[in-house]
Amino acid sequence: MDFQDSPLLKAARLCPVDVRTEEAGISVADVLEYLEHDEWETALLLLEELGDAHPQLPEFWSLLADAARLMWLQGDAEWCEWRCGEARNGAVRADLCLTSTEDGGRTRPVPLRGVLRPMWDIGLLTPENEPLLGIARLWVEGRDPLEPGGCGSVRLLPLTFEHWRHLKPGDVITMHEIRAPIGTARITGISLPVTAGS
Repeated sequence: MDFQDSPLLKAARLCPVDVRTEEAGISVADVLEYLEHDEWETALLLLEELGDAHPQLPEFWSLLADAARLMWLQGDAEWCEWRCGEARNGAVRADLCLTSTEDGGRTRPVPLRGVLRPMWDIGLLTPENEPLLGIARLWVEGRDPLEPGGCGSVRLLPLTFEHWRHLKPGDVITMHEIRAPIGTARITGISLPVTAGS
């Protein structure tokens, strides 16, 4: 990867120069130094951390995904594409507890990486007074799929974020795959779409 044409360099230039990571205090200048020494993977990880420290535009995450693909880091590429979707559309973070298989829940674990697109009762009603179910892709945080009856942190990427804007941390939503509820999630955070100047 050529330094001057690197998607990582382009992404670094999109970051405000005064942004620092919370724990280590890493800045854009640190990323540039790693890039100058061809430390591509380290620069990618630091840029991801900078993206956590300050909301970044979808273009930033798309550039990181491109860089990860160039380095054959498929997991990082998928993660950065997910973050691009969060920046573009808005996202919800939650603690999800699945119903056990014995109590009518899933028979298989919830897969990682946003494969599943369940429906959610988000507290809205149709004109007929029926629950208006919203669809959202689900990303399980951590290294392992979420087992039936288990609990874990998840990220949701709503298909129509406008329907989810009324939610706030502490609210509880219900996960459905067909009709019966198969889990409940307590909202821990809401991320609005990122626009220039946000």
